[in-house]
Amino acid sequence: MYSKLFGDTPIFVLAPLAGYTDLPFRSVVKKFGADLTVSEMISSNALVHASSKTFSMLKKSPLEEPYSVQIAGSDEEVVQKAVEILNKQDGIDIIDLNCGCPVPKVVSHGSGSSLLKDLPKMGRIISTIKKTSNKKLTSAKVRLGFEEKNHIAIAKTVEDSGADFIAVHGRTRAGKFKAEVDFEAIKEMKEAVSIPVIANGDITSYEKAKWVLEYTGCDGVMIGRGAVGAPWIFYQLQEGESAVSLSVKHKIILEHFDAMITFYGAYGAILFRKHVHTYSKGYKGASKLRQKINETSDVEEFREILDDFFKNSEMAV
Repeated sequence: MYSKLFGDTPIFVLAPLAGYTDLPFRSVVKKFGADLTVSEMISSNALVHASSKTFSMLKKSPLEEPYSVQIAGSDEEVVQKAVEILNKQDGIDIIDLNCGCPVPKVVSHGSGSSLLKDLPKMGRIISTIKKTSNKKLTSAKVRLGFEEKNHIAIAKTVEDSGADFIAVHGRTRAGKFKAEVDFEAIKEMKEAVSIPVIANGDITSYEKAKWVLEYTGCDGVMIGRGAVGAPWIFYQLQEGESAVSLSVKHKIILEHFDAMITFYGAYGAILFRKHVHTYSKGYKGASKLRQKINETSDVEEFREILDDFFKNSEMAV
């Protein structure tokens, strides 16, 4: 399974995205084309303090091979203890350090993109993970810098610290999620290191993913928000198809719903409402569909409404 990760062809990775890339969503994108899935970001502190909610976030689908768990942390000792806990968990192939999250509550604790302000510290934490982990691979997810770009130094620090590969979101922390993605900087990072580099940021279509791979020369692309409402982007990339049929979309949507019910029980129908809102964008009658599903929490009725709509509806002109 590792030869596929960094062989002769680029890999397609589902980015961790809080509130969206839970086990049901990951299992669906894995089945339909993602080469690698990553857990939602997990706090090292929460792991060490044995939070039951945190341990539930480690659960994976049998389809998720290989599987990466992303942790966040700023204290080397705490991170080491967290890795020692993960060492006892089966089914994890990669431990990834989050060095890119821009959310204030994460940054204020010195985690996420805050680590980009102290590269020696970031390097020590990556080295700690590498030395402590009994998993196959260690990786890091970074941005181009904190306030200003410092991308080459960041890439070299990750490599020198023993990471096996790096994923790069092409914005600084100051750029949050709205600044233009700097694919030239990602290209420069790829050229500066010998470990594989995965490009991330505003990859929202099959065409964009192909362009990014060609332009940057990266070893893969990581897609997060671009997969929400369109998880078939991984199917397109694996099949080499610029278009995807409505029947394939219909199948993927229903499989996602069924996976939500299997994992969350009946409450999965309520949780699935937000997904219906994104899945139905561009369809004729989407507003009526949203109204219907907002008025029911019955699993069978909910599924029948979905099945009927996506089987028979067409895209709006």
